[in-house]
Amino acid sequence: MAELAYHLARWIRSPVAGQEGFRFDSMQADTGLIRIAGSDGGWRIGSDFAPDFWTSPVAWDVLVAEIKRFDRAVREGVAAMGIELPFVPEI
Repeated sequence: MAELAYHLARWIRSPVAGQEGFRFDSMQADTGLIRIAGSDGGWRIGSDFAPDFWTSPVAWDVLVAEIKRFDRAVREGVAAMGIELPFVPEI
């Protein structure tokens, strides 16, 4: 989870945020396990492993709010274990 939070934080803080999609490139999991892609109706989340399944589209600000909520939950969970999480950019 911390690795995903790290990559999502980097993506939404990058200059291409809101313009280009996201593909989770993990050291632990196969590339494309999690994808976020823009569509006519908004941003959708899916996976290369289930190419016919995508979430309903949401607006960019809704997606960012959920990513921030996920980031906070990961940080709180890791902190509760007594581990610092300095490598995940705070968003």
